[in-house]
Amino acid sequence: MASASLQFFAFILALFGVFGDITTTLLPNWKVNADVGSNIITAITQMQGLWMDCTWYSTGMFSCTLKYSVLSLPIYIQAARTTMVLSCILSAFGICITTVGMKCTKLGGDPDSKSHACFAGGVCFILAGIFGLVPTSWYTREIISNFLDQTIPESSKHEPGGAVYTGFISAAFLLIAGVIFCTSCFKKQQGAWIYRPKQHHFPSTEQESNAGYNLKDYV
Repeated sequence: MASASLQFFAFILALFGVFGDITTTLLPNWKVNADVGSNIITAITQMQGLWMDCTWYSTGMFSCTLKYSVLSLPIYIQAARTTMVLSCILSAFGICITTVGMKCTKLGGDPDSKSHACFAGGVCFILAGIFGLVPTSWYTREIISNFLDQTIPESSKHEPGGAVYTGFISAAFLLIAGVIFCTSCFKKQQGAWIYRPKQHHFPSTEQESNAGYNLKDYV
């Protein structure tokens, strides 16, 4: 029961991680540049994401421009696009697989098959967390290096946006969920390896003792 409850807790973490992963991929505020100027009424917030660049005006206007050309983008944005999409796909596969392999569900057949499915889902979550952690770390490094570069004007410097923080949290949720699923299945298999040989030895010893008693009876 404790293992089933732990798997359910990991499944909830994985759900939050999947939703956060998809949200991080689609949000336009990976980096933000706020230009207040001389008058706060004309404040402008410029946001850049993986797929679009948006501008928000303090008057309530909001406009976005899609990034159609892939080859014109920096290499870290192209890598972030690829890895975040892979992270979303792997986390979605992990949700489907662990739904079959969890102990609290009636899917997946025998316990061994459910254990293998649960372990495979945990591996998908771990890979999804790694794929989500790499682009957010790389993107943050680029933002910080440009911010500290003295040759870049202040108007072109940015700060990490909310999407980056959401990506870090989602990757952490997926990694924790994957580790829980993998370790719960590993403990079960290890226990089976320890106790199965003892169960095979008992019938043989009983047969030998019965054979000894039969010989004594004949004597």
